[in-house]
Amino acid sequence: MKTLLVALNSKYIHSNLAVYSLKAYAKAFRDEIEIAEYTINNYIEDILKDIYLRKPDFIGFSCYIWNVEMIHTLCIELAKVLPNTDIWLGGPEVSYESVTYLKTLPMIKGIMKGEGERTFVRLLEAYHTDKNLKNIPALVYRENEQIFEQPVEDFMNMDEIPFPYEDLSQWENKIIYYESSRGCPFRCSYCLSSVDKRLRFRSLDLVYRELEIFNQAKVAQVKFVDRTFNCRKSHALAIWKYIAAHDNGVTNFHFEISADLLDDECLEVFKTMRPGLIQLEIGVQSIQKETLKASGRKTNLEELAKKVSMIHEMRNIHQHLDLIAGLPYEDYEQFKQSFDWVYDKKPDQLQLGFLKLLKGTLMKEKSKEYGIVCQSIPPYEVLFTNWLSYDEVLRLKGVEEMTELYYNSNQYQWTLEHVMKKEKSAFKFFEDLSIYYKEVGYEEKGSSRLMKYELFYNFLTNSRKYDKTEVANLLTYDYCLREKIKKKPSFLPNDNLYRKEKSDFFAEQVKGLEDVSYRQLVNHSEAIVFEFDPVEFVTTGKKKNNY
Repeated sequence: MKTLLVALNSKYIHSNLAVYSLKAYAKAFRDEIEIAEYTINNYIEDILKDIYLRKPDFIGFSCYIWNVEMIHTLCIELAKVLPNTDIWLGGPEVSYESVTYLKTLPMIKGIMKGEGERTFVRLLEAYHTDKNLKNIPALVYRENEQIFEQPVEDFMNMDEIPFPYEDLSQWENKIIYYESSRGCPFRCSYCLSSVDKRLRFRSLDLVYRELEIFNQAKVAQVKFVDRTFNCRKSHALAIWKYIAAHDNGVTNFHFEISADLLDDECLEVFKTMRPGLIQLEIGVQSIQKETLKASGRKTNLEELAKKVSMIHEMRNIHQHLDLIAGLPYEDYEQFKQSFDWVYDKKPDQLQLGFLKLLKGTLMKEKSKEYGIVCQSIPPYEVLFTNWLSYDEVLRLKGVEEMTELYYNSNQYQWTLEHVMKKEKSAFKFFEDLSIYYKEVGYEEKGSSRLMKYELFYNFLTNSRKYDKTEVANLLTYDYCLREKIKKKPSFLPNDNLYRKEKSDFFAEQVKGLEDVSYRQLVNHSEAIVFEFDPVEFVTTGKKKNNY
């Protein structure tokens, strides 16, 4: 029997840990299992063709909120061209309301709920014998036009699950996902991990051996999918110590943590790490106490702020702070406060996300009480609440876009650092920038990188009345740091006033270079004369002229 496990990832650089873990666990059937990974940006026709040409007898789809609609369509079309192939679904998006899924998609044979490794093996064993599915836990399946639902059994021992990756050479340009624990001790009402209440860990000796495999292969990034990595300090600290002691100079490790749980011992280990060795994702979500309580979060904001600031001062660890708009009891003005609070912590990334009402979560159960109305289709994103109107959600979308373009891109670092010293509210700044974009018809003007710099210059000098010379020099500096100057910005400071200085500069550069002529250097280079040192100006407020 030929079994095909299918993953539709959100981007090419992403991978799907689930399908690789299923295959690794099914040792007895590994030779007959294939994995097919696509992205949601692939054409349905191309995926359909590829799956058809593989001629599987059994197809298993890994379902999430970002791909389930596309999988629905594929199931409908696959049933036409592969009528004798059984189609099974698994993953968090179909583990709840599973019976409804089967009723909606009559071409689906069944669904594997929850942890899939053990269920998947038992299912394959049944296919190789009598196809009797009645004694397999965590299955929802149809038989003789009837739907049967089996209860989920006890959670798995993490050490039973084999290392999922066979050939790491294929992961050169992708993020590798890895888990050292399952479950979460916290009860965040919007998160599916809060449903999995039994926390269990992979043995440290096993984790060390597997991390060494990643180190030997010098993979670019390993992303731990543990929901709150440092919920057990001894486990997290041991892994961080191992990573610090066995740094290969290349691999980056990503962790989702609760910063308020960090202590001095953890911070001391962080201080020893190479810049870029680890990065931390920290969910703040809100600073409103009533909102955090309704969301099931017990965050010590004072301690979180302290630890985030200490890590920031180390200058060696990338920090990613998250906010969620649409949570109970947080209106527009209160979200503004949360945004400004997080921005003030100077994260490397500030993610403004929107509440999603996931099946199986307490937040979905209480959505009527909170007046939370969301989209009926995945990703089930919030439309409005008792505290936030749809108009305000759309305004927040504009703030999110500007934050992504101008803050998270890290392309306007020196300009932003300068102007934000004079702004009372970062939220208001990005809100006004979003309004400006709409006023000038950004959609019609196109989305070239140079256009974004031009628009930002006009916004700062016309709408905000910043000094044009200062903004021009700072934006030019940011532009030169990150772009190849194919076309010069209109705001380039006094470009034609320094022709002699540029000529002298290039003449000096070719001295002693026999294979490079003055003309070749001029044709392939660009010299920019700044009217002051941008870095010194932003750092100290002083201007060193004719830099």
